[in-house]
Amino acid sequence: MQVQLETRKTPVTVLAAAIALGLSMSPSTGYAQQSAQPAQAGAESALAAAPAESAPAESAPLEDAKNLDAVVVTGFRASLQQALDIKREEVGVVDAIVAEDIADFPDLNLAESLQRIPGVSIARDAGEGRQISVRGLGPDFTRVRINGMEALTTAGGTDSSGGANRGRGFDFNVFASELFNSLKVRKTASADVEEGSLGATVDLQTARPFDYDGLTFVAGGQLGFNDLSKDIDPRATALISNTWADGRFGALLSVAYTDRRLVEEGHSTVRWDNGPSSGGFAASSPFAAARLPGTFHPRIPRYGVMEHDQQRLGITSALQFKLSDKTELGLDLLYAKFDATRTENFLNGISFSRTGTGKPQTVVLDGEVDARGNLVYGRFNNVDVRSEARYDELSTKFSQANFYGEHKFSDDFAVSGQIGRAKSEFDNPIQTTITLDRSNAQGYVYDYRDSSRLPIIDNGFDVNDPAAWSFANGVSEIRLRPQASENTFDNRQLDFRWTIAPGFKLKGGIQSKKYQFDSSEMRRVSELAVPSLPAGTRLADLTRSVALQGTSVGGANDSRWLIPDIGAFDRLFDIYSNSGTFALSPDVASARGNNRSVEEKDLGYYLQTDFSTNLGEIPISGNFGVRHVKTKQSSTGFALAGTTPVLTTVEREYSDTLPSLNLVADITPDFLIRFGAAKVMSRPGLANLTPGVTVSVSGGNRVVAGGNPLLDPFRAKTYDLGLEWYFAEEALLGLGFFYKNIDSFVQTSREIRPYNSSGLPNELLAGTGALPTDEFQFNIPVNTPGGKLRGVEFSYQQPFSFLPGFWNDFGVQFNYTYVDSKIQYVTAAGASALKTDLVGLSKNAYNATLYYEGERFSARVSAAYRDDYLTTVPGRNNADVEGTKGTTTIDMSASWKINDKLELTLEGLNLTDEYNDQWVDSLADRVSVYHHTGRQYFLGLRFKL
Repeated sequence: MQVQLETRKTPVTVLAAAIALGLSMSPSTGYAQQSAQPAQAGAESALAAAPAESAPAESAPLEDAKNLDAVVVTGFRASLQQALDIKREEVGVVDAIVAEDIADFPDLNLAESLQRIPGVSIARDAGEGRQISVRGLGPDFTRVRINGMEALTTAGGTDSSGGANRGRGFDFNVFASELFNSLKVRKTASADVEEGSLGATVDLQTARPFDYDGLTFVAGGQLGFNDLSKDIDPRATALISNTWADGRFGALLSVAYTDRRLVEEGHSTVRWDNGPSSGGFAASSPFAAARLPGTFHPRIPRYGVMEHDQQRLGITSALQFKLSDKTELGLDLLYAKFDATRTENFLNGISFSRTGTGKPQTVVLDGEVDARGNLVYGRFNNVDVRSEARYDELSTKFSQANFYGEHKFSDDFAVSGQIGRAKSEFDNPIQTTITLDRSNAQGYVYDYRDSSRLPIIDNGFDVNDPAAWSFANGVSEIRLRPQASENTFDNRQLDFRWTIAPGFKLKGGIQSKKYQFDSSEMRRVSELAVPSLPAGTRLADLTRSVALQGTSVGGANDSRWLIPDIGAFDRLFDIYSNSGTFALSPDVASARGNNRSVEEKDLGYYLQTDFSTNLGEIPISGNFGVRHVKTKQSSTGFALAGTTPVLTTVEREYSDTLPSLNLVADITPDFLIRFGAAKVMSRPGLANLTPGVTVSVSGGNRVVAGGNPLLDPFRAKTYDLGLEWYFAEEALLGLGFFYKNIDSFVQTSREIRPYNSSGLPNELLAGTGALPTDEFQFNIPVNTPGGKLRGVEFSYQQPFSFLPGFWNDFGVQFNYTYVDSKIQYVTAAGASALKTDLVGLSKNAYNATLYYEGERFSARVSAAYRDDYLTTVPGRNNADVEGTKGTTTIDMSASWKINDKLELTLEGLNLTDEYNDQWVDSLADRVSVYHHTGRQYFLGLRFKL
């Protein structure tokens, strides 16, 4: 039954509450941390993760580590120095970001921080970073571990940003950045790091009590302002930590909360198509050029206003026990809740993508076609116009418990292990869309001649007059689509390390991991069955007005319009009753595809040698190992037995043996050369593993999606070569080359053709309103040979301490990445189509930060740029490809230390109000989405005990 989702405070666990009470009970005498960790969350202590995650650090114990010259710095500069120390001490290619201070990460969003790392680019949803790509490989190719254990969080997004996440990509916007004190991006593989990544393994580390000396308390608050929504939003963080018994027992609790409201608005088209598509324009059209195959028009030209209201809560708890000098135990707990409501309001010209009574009845009175074949201006009669309102309530709950420990049997032999569970629950109990319609509007005009992104649209009637609209059975729609998904990891791991001789260590381990993905959705039998309005009820009682507020679209436009008031419709018709015409079922044809599951049981074991020696007078260190993993996969979904959908489970097994080698040579004390080589694998996308096919119809979008549970994983051979020159204190000049030979690849072939050409039964269209003769987009996943990926990364980092006076407090951080790949894409029939870049790959990307770090005042400004990147290959609706234009995002941050305990902060995000600009066709550059979310400013205060 579909019910309203209430926003309520989440109770803190009993353990967390007990920790909070105990933390304030400081011992009578304060003791410094006895282990070899810095007092502040430094480079090593901040990364004291679970055993597997800390494995590379174990190969070089602190007492044997290189003694880097210490410079007493604070704030952002200290964060950069600690991250540089981590990079220098690693054997593989690793980049890191470390908290500037306790519970104070350099950015408000984890993805925004990660884009500062060479080779990392981000994709945004609702104006903030959601997912990352590493070295041109998208979110599904990146594994994320939290406190040393793999995890996956998923959330819901707008359709233009990918919608609800039912894949393997990690949604970083679920977490507040203040919950973490370090991030690591591992770009090369090693046997002791679990498989599953072609791009990188990202390690997120929360704070632990042994990171700090004695009683530690930090609290902060901010007020944010968005210049588009005009809303003021609060953020708050707090951390308390303490140790007792001479530093042998510690406990920590941290909390972060964010309330965020924003508006997203602009123009979109749901792609473009050519003249003959959807039955073609009326033969009587005076402007005959519009009917030609080489003339393209927007499928659904529209203005849109989206309103987001988000609440984000995060809680971490940690216990650490040093039972003896040889035995340590720990427990990490993490809870996050990301609640949101979202409205999406559109004014659509829907005739252009409709067969039957849509496009074939539309008369093109006049028009203008540009040199690229775009119908940039058109005046039409008989256009069907739709006002559409959608309302979502969304919630993601993430929880993780991870128990870990280590025992040293001797100075040379130790065993470590961990056991834990991570679970992400995404719930979208309300996803409701209601439409009002106007058939055969006369004098409809759209005009892109002055702006290819923000056209003038005049619908030919008063879109603010309730009497001009209708709510009609068989034409208008009430869509109810509640849905949910769960991702669960159960992890058990046991490792050993044995120092056989000075400079030679043997490591090994076994890991058992179970991953469970479950997805569900319900829909109405017919979304076109809508009740008649009762006598005396007018549409004026069931509508409200929305408008573009901060988007200029020229004059004589319909940028303000009426939309259905979903709350009023609910009060009138009780649409959430789950009865009668509003009854919901998972067995509706268009919902079956999202009622599916995947289970994977992975058993992996590895053996690795860590070594350090001299080649002549050159110190050489590295590791060589082999990891073997066996995957048992079970996929469940609806497949067709004749014309009858049957719930089907398909099981399979496959194994991978993955050797890896990492070397680093200290050519001089300040110049390092790194080399890495490995075989890697990444499992296929979850949606592609579903047996059978599913049919989905949403207005003018008609899709048939198929799955293949027997798809092979992505497999590749990778090579890295890095040069690093630490030419001064806190400084780096680095150049890295990488090459990936992708042997096996999975891609989705896309084809537009009539439904009745597929051989699928017409019964699957029941209740959708679609006809067998309608054109559908057919998506089929197939294995292909893959291709080559190569690139280079350049890094430069330096404080200007060599300059005199005031200027020596400045510094700079800069990195640039170039990536090139060529993948052979195929058609639905398996024939070769395009050979072009990987989806999600930006050829050029850079990040630059100029900072000032004074005794009391600090400030920085950062720019992040990424090139255009492809999102769909081959493209749909007669386009070669689809993509997103490059972006340049400018952020700033400043702080003033009032005294040793109080600090005033000011931050500005997206200062240029960058647009999300999505397009179709590489040559014609036709707009698909052009939305923006405004600039965000935060003023805050931090207190540290």
